[in-house]
Amino acid sequence: MSLRHALLGLLVDRSASGYDLMKLFDTSLAHVWPATQSQMYGELNRLASAGLVDVSAQGPRGRKEYTLTDKGREELARWLAAPTPPQPRRSELLLKVFFLDLATGDQARAILGERERQAVAEHERLSALRAALGGDDGPLTVNGRIGLEYGLRLAEMERDWARWAAAQLAPREEVAAAAPGES
Repeated sequence: MSLRHALLGLLVDRSASGYDLMKLFDTSLAHVWPATQSQMYGELNRLASAGLVDVSAQGPRGRKEYTLTDKGREELARWLAAPTPPQPRRSELLLKVFFLDLATGDQARAILGERERQAVAEHERLSALRAALGGDDGPLTVNGRIGLEYGLRLAEMERDWARWAAAQLAPREEVAAAAPGES
């Protein structure tokens, strides 16, 4: 997915200003594809230059309203139909886990404990978002709930994994403590 396609998708049903798109993005897509305001406005300018959206209205203080063009709909349809390529996975956490034997027991537990706290916080944030969605059953809301459920389940898995991983550290420390003079 790209910010480009996210914005095209958000403009399918209605025109919107950059501000309105940012608000909608923050409450629907930000948990799967974060973007800053400057990234979003830059991409809207590129979409307009490429003919994928039109500036359909301009208001006070430079406010622009964007409308999806036929070319934009075609690009969105092409992207949806294309196979999703495998995503490279980089994880600083898992890189640290690979080298936990170089950390003290306290450092290793702190790394895993921080991941557990982050996962719990993310689950709480997404749970609050789910509660705030209300009863709207439009396509964006239904599909958003499907994506939100993925985020909730991922946060639960990461929390459980961090707890499990921390429990795996105990046997290693017991073995090291039982053989202080052995080489």
